[in-house]
Amino acid sequence: MNQSAAAPIQAFIEGTSRPGAGAELPVIDPTSGRQIATLREDSAADVDRAVAAACRAFARSDWPRLGIAARQEMLLRLHDAILAHVPELAELECAALGVPMRDLLGMHLPRAAYNFRFFAEFIGQACGDVYDQTDGYRSLVLREPVGVAALIAPWNAPCALASMKIAAALAFGNTCVLKPSEQTPLALARLVEILHEAGLPPGVVNLVNGRGAVTGAALVDHPGVDLVSFTGGTETGRAIMAAAGRRLVPCTMELGGKSANIVFASADYDRALDAALAAIFANNGQQCLAGSRILVEKPIAERFIADFTDRTRRIRIGDPRDTETELGPLASAAQRARVLGYAKGAPAEGLTLLTGGGVPAGLPDRLAGGFFVEPVAALAPDNTARACREEIFGPFVTIQVFDGYDDAIGRANDTDFGLVSYVWSDHLPTVERATRDLRSGVVWVNTTMTRELRAPFGGYRNSGVGREGGEACQQFYTEAKTVTIPSRPTTSRRFGAG
Repeated sequence: MNQSAAAPIQAFIEGTSRPGAGAELPVIDPTSGRQIATLREDSAADVDRAVAAACRAFARSDWPRLGIAARQEMLLRLHDAILAHVPELAELECAALGVPMRDLLGMHLPRAAYNFRFFAEFIGQACGDVYDQTDGYRSLVLREPVGVAALIAPWNAPCALASMKIAAALAFGNTCVLKPSEQTPLALARLVEILHEAGLPPGVVNLVNGRGAVTGAALVDHPGVDLVSFTGGTETGRAIMAAAGRRLVPCTMELGGKSANIVFASADYDRALDAALAAIFANNGQQCLAGSRILVEKPIAERFIADFTDRTRRIRIGDPRDTETELGPLASAAQRARVLGYAKGAPAEGLTLLTGGGVPAGLPDRLAGGFFVEPVAALAPDNTARACREEIFGPFVTIQVFDGYDDAIGRANDTDFGLVSYVWSDHLPTVERATRDLRSGVVWVNTTMTRELRAPFGGYRNSGVGREGGEACQQFYTEAKTVTIPSRPTTSRRFGAG
């Protein structure tokens, strides 16, 4: 049975769809505010069945022991299967998330497919290490799969981000249990079915559904789980790491951000302006790598603020299925209330609202119940306001004016986060200094949101622990085994020989 927006969303364990034993949870279309599906939450007993299936697949199936060529063939088959279902998956993703359809069709779903192709190519080039510096010995470093991976996906880009975890875990021979967000389960439920329809062996990828405090907690605490990969909020990440730490289970945490987007007077002005808008308002503003703190240099600040504000006012808000829409609804009523709350409180903290902060007028009746919000831009004197320090996770940007390089870097690094930084300048010495001085896991220079999958991606401080990417995923999803072999017969001390 194919999962769809009209069918109950259920677990998928060992190749079979099965209802969970927990509560029934509504799945809401953020465009209309109406319920479009019901999710059956998985209990601790359901999670136990899913983990047991993954353990059996790891211990008894051929998957962890497949040769590289066979594993590559399967990953490429999964890539092709996802590409063949892009329109279907995009419709399901849009129904529960509200991101503009053109972004889902053009970026999110092709990226989900490409993740499998990328790791198929990566494992074909990866190699081990040989050490022969110790006279008479040669040591080989082998890489072996760890076991069962718990993969916890976020609600803001379900297929694009979950597929990175699934593809990496499979590429290195692991099995897994995936838990999507209960807000946006539709497309991932179908994606897991598609993987099995393409020939993935039962038990290698299993799906459970439910809230973090129920299903997620049972998954992280399960003794059969060998490693945990989580993308989501910082507070949730702390709780997951604390639980996993009790069993010394390795974790990667890709968490929140409050990224600085620094626009120097030496920047290409038009490109920097376009990119600043994209960095905060793409994906309806709901992305951890959003450039949510724009820092603009004093000589160009007045012009930049005026142009940015004017462009923000003209952003086309509406039905995400409309090809002209640039900003769809936020993913939930709670998320909209959060954005509106920060806008309402901004003036009391010394911010000047430049535009936005309300519910857009003039939307058609069919969108009246949707979770739409006017994109917000606010002028801030410094980083002290909550809107400058806390991750809002919506179309809300603060703008600060800086005076000189040291002021820019000081403001940029004055944060508890450190996921990405953006630098706009055509002055090479400025760029060189900034890439050294900025305290973030990724620095994008004169570009926006360009993900190089071969390079590590992750953050400093409250933005996470560990990295994703080709080599980084190999380090996480494999165990290193050192095998030492003498090149000639050895002698040992003869205990008890007299």
